[in-house]
Amino acid sequence: MAKHGKKYTAAAAKVDIDKTYSAREALALAKETSITKFDSTVEVHMRTTLDSRQADQQLRDVVVLPHGLGKTVRVLVFAQGEGAAAARAAGADLVADDDETMKKIEGGMLDFDVAIATPDAMGKVGRLGRVLGPRGLMPNPKAGTVVSASDMERAIKEAKAGRVEFRLDKTNNIHVSIGKASFELNKLIENYAALMDAVNKARPSGAKGNFVKRITVTTTMGPGMKMDPNEHMEGAE
Repeated sequence: MAKHGKKYTAAAAKVDIDKTYSAREALALAKETSITKFDSTVEVHMRTTLDSRQADQQLRDVVVLPHGLGKTVRVLVFAQGEGAAAARAAGADLVADDDETMKKIEGGMLDFDVAIATPDAMGKVGRLGRVLGPRGLMPNPKAGTVVSASDMERAIKEAKAGRVEFRLDKTNNIHVSIGKASFELNKLIENYAALMDAVNKARPSGAKGNFVKRITVTTTMGPGMKMDPNEHMEGAE
């Protein structure tokens, strides 16, 4: 087992591993125990009672965090004609409307954070699945990243403002970033509350009871704090 450095050990000493913290306590502690020289990302990890193999227990949706993620989001758009023009007008960082750009992406040029596509471009995008899929960059209607030309401006604005996709992984966990350690505490709390509200609303039909059974918050390379999973899930049926 890898030995932790002095900074991590000192930070971890501030965390009571047997305690379940409120959102305010945990997020305040996450800020306090951030140990990187750069501005750490605050990450929320949820363990659920769902089974990703069951069709009625899938969970995938998006949330627009009220205070964003604290980073510049680079948006690439796959589109042709009217869709490509709308993407450029709306401030897309890169528009893939030619074979040359598609070949670059196929070769591993992934200098973007979010990929959006128009429906008519999905035929070509499908061929990039092995490149985009593993990195979570594949446009998907459920995630709000396959849109018409008329909806392009809204999609790009939301992506740049802090729209975050969350989904159940193969181990039935959900991992989501909710901001930076430098954020004011109340902004982190509001982002977290927005995320939990969205997770609650995206509740699959096959979920039983409060389907989020454990939540941990951490910062990049920092220690984790256990949070009360029911604090923001009171509306769960």
